[in-house]
Amino acid sequence: MLNVRTIKRTLDLGLLLIRLAFGISIAIHGCQKLFGWFGGHGIKGTSQFFESIGFKPALPFVVMAGLGELLGGLLFAAGVFMPLASLLIIGTMIVAIVRVTFKNGYDITKGGYEYSLAIIAAALGIFLTGPGEYVLYKRPRKWRELWNNII
Repeated sequence: MLNVRTIKRTLDLGLLLIRLAFGISIAIHGCQKLFGWFGGHGIKGTSQFFESIGFKPALPFVVMAGLGELLGGLLFAAGVFMPLASLLIIGTMIVAIVRVTFKNGYDITKGGYEYSLAIIAAALGIFLTGPGEYVLYKRPRKWRELWNNII
C-alpha cells in the first residue's frame, strides 16, 4: 500500500536519478573542453572551434564554458547550491543554442538544439522543484526558510 512516506521517497529517488544523469553528463562536457578527457579536444582544440564561430579571443570563453559545465554539473549532481548550478547549466546551454545549434533547427541528428533544450528543461525543472532529499549537504533549516522567502 502506498503512503505519503513511500511516495516522498520515490520522488526523492527520481530527483536524484535525474540530477546524477544530467549533472554528470554536463560535467563530462566541461572536462572535454578543459582537459581533453572523455574524447574531448581540450582547451586548445575547443579554442579553435570557438574562434571559428566568432568568439575572439576564444580562451576566456572556453574557460567560462568549461567551468560552467564542470562546476554546474558537479553541483547539480550533488544537489548543492542548486540555483547557482542550474543557472550555470542553463546559461551555458543558451549560449550553445544561440551561437551553434539554433541555425540547424530542432533535430539533433542535423546538428540542432534538441539536446541543449532537454538539458535546459531538466535544469529548470530541478531549479523549480528543488533537489529532493538525497543531497550531499543540507542547509540549516534557518537558511532554507530564508531562501524560500526570497523566491
